[in-house]
Formats: sequence, structure tokens, C-alpha cells
Amino acid sequence: MAFGWIDEQAELRRRAGLVRTLRPRPADSPLLDLASNDYLGLARHPEVTAGAAEAARSWGGGATGSRLVTGTTELHGELERELAAFCGFEAALVFSSGYAANLAAVTTLGPHGSLIVSDAGNHASLIDGCRLARGVTQVVGHAHPDGVRKALGPHEGPAVVVSDTVFSVDGDAAPLTALAEACREHGAGLLVDDAHGLGVLGDGGRGAPYGAGLAGADDVVVTVTLSKSLGSQGGAVLGPRRVIDHLVNAARTFIFDTGLAPAAAGAALAALRLLRREPGRAARARAVAAELHARLTAAGLEAVRPDAAVVSVRAPSPEEAVRWAADCRTAGLAVGCFRPPSVPDGVSRLRLTARADLSGAEIERAVQVIGAARP
Repeated sequence: MAFGWIDEQAELRRRAGLVRTLRPRPADSPLLDLASNDYLGLARHPEVTAGAAEAARSWGGGATGSRLVTGTTELHGELERELAAFCGFEAALVFSSGYAANLAAVTTLGPHGSLIVSDAGNHASLIDGCRLARGVTQVVGHAHPDGVRKALGPHEGPAVVVSDTVFSVDGDAAPLTALAEACREHGAGLLVDDAHGLGVLGDGGRGAPYGAGLAGADDVVVTVTLSKSLGSQGGAVLGPRRVIDHLVNAARTFIFDTGLAPAAAGAALAALRLLRREPGRAARARAVAAELHARLTAAGLEAVRPDAAVVSVRAPSPEEAVRWAADCRTAGLAVGCFRPPSVPDGVSRLRLTARADLSGAEIERAVQVIGAARP
């Protein structure tokens, strides 16, 4: 029978407690949200939604084509210029998603004959980019600059080191300065995904590479998403102009994909301008994360110290993690639930988002619910 093997896979997932289901949310959810990636609380900000609405009225509901045909509007160019300037890079290129941006960056910067050195904890989009690239990929230990040096040492030819800046599972930060040093010792490029750093780390939320003094370097390329701190949708690649020009001509997820919808571009641009005007939002997100961690550990829970806005709480098993998250939801709190294969070490977790707009009372309520619902 066609696709009969799917039933077997479904049964294996059920037995392992790894079944995933969609849960549509209403426009006005009564839940306290610690599950989304809306780090700065901008997704519903009046200026951001007005930016989306104005762009849709001006440019229409969709981009109407790929960026190289009709999908590039003046709005896309405006967003790219302001995003590059804010993060400290020469140029930027906007994609329909952060996933597409990562696929583009890895595949175009890891051509045939090159070496791609990838952190073991990297996001799935970076991993998929490595699988699609024509270069040879070598996976090294998590946040391990000496492992990067060892991998680069015997290689002759182009090389690029690929890493998240802030890892999405535990929220720990990569040693960017040490990674850059290892790359420069061997003439390799550094490609980092700052999806969880933009808006949270660096001066006024300019990102982890900016904070590490790497912004604008000719051997550093950064990918970002517009769907987390900027409360919109889409992604971008930032770097030297010659790298961006190369992506325009070689990146399949740019050439063959419909451009980012104008509404998303308008929302992201409005959020970026708001962040530039209110840089304290970044520090507030970090402060909320630190407070969540302190309160959770004081309550006897095993929480990982956050380097940005992600707070991870370890669970005994996949099944208990699912039950824990469900019990939190019943009590009015939405939390993320990460299980294999989303976690590289096989340890299931609750994943909490520290939003800049959370009040002290909401933080206290979240900790009480999580503690009361623990397995």
C-alpha cells in the first residue's frame, strides 16, 4: 500500500511520546504567553501592526513574484538598508523566512571543494543548509573553538565555520570572539545565525556579533530572522556587499522563491525603528530572563542560566515534558515543550521566552504555575 510505512512511523512516535499536533490559538488568548519568540513584545504593538497594514494597502497582499522579477519593492530596499546600518554591516538581503536565509547562506558559502565546520548544537535550518551544500561538512563539539581549529587545520581551500550565536534549546551563547580567532588563524569565514540575539544582545539590541565586535568585518556573515524580536516574519543575510551580491546571483532560496510579503516587511521596518528609538527593550528582555532563572532555581527546578532571552527547564522524560506543558496550559500558562529530535542531547525541556513586556506579577505567576505543575 502506498505510504503504508507512515502508519508504522506514527505508532513508533506514539510509543516514544513524540507525537506533535497543531493547536490553533484565538486572536485574544487568555493564556500568559511564555512560549512564543516575541522577545520584545512587538508583534501586537500598534506601530508594528500599523506598519503592516500601511504596507499591505500600498503594495498589496503579496510580493507578486520572486525578488529578481517583481518581488522587490522600494520597501524591501528600505528595510535592507536600515537593518544593515542598525546591525553594523555593509549590506543586507531579505528572504521570505529565516530558514530560507540560512539555507541560502550555507549553500552559497559552502561550494564544492570547501569545508563547512558546523556546531553540534546548530539549528535545523543550518543543518539542512550543510546537507544541501556541495562542500564537505564536519560537525564539531558544541561551543568548542579548539574543535574548530582541529577541523580547519588539515584542510586546504575555502572554509566556513557555521554556528548559532544563541542556541535555541538552552539559550546559551556561542563563544563568538574565540570562534572568530580560530577562523582567522586558518583564513576561514565565519557564518553565524543571530536569530535569538538580534533585539536582545549587543548595544540596544544590535545583536551578538555587534556585541562581540565582529559587526562589519569582511570575514563575517550573519543571518537573522524578522519573526522573533521584530515581531514580524521573514529573514535576512547581513555581510560584506560582495557576499550579498553573490547571494543575489547564486542563492536558490532567493532566486526561485516569492519575495517577502510587503506587510511583513512593513511590520519589521516599523519594529526596527521602534527598537532604535527604545533601546532599553533589549536590556529589559535580558533582565526578565535572569529573574525567571533565579526564581525557578530558587524553587528547586533545574533551569539553565540564560545568555539571552531563552530560559530552559529540564524535564524527566518526553512524556512528562508533554504532561508538564499541558498542565501549565490548563493553569493558564503557555510554555514551549522541546523533545527529541528538536533537542540535540536527547533531554526534553520546557522552553520559556523572557519577553520585555512581562510584568513582575506575571513572572511570579509563571514561576508558581511551573512549580506547581512539575512532574
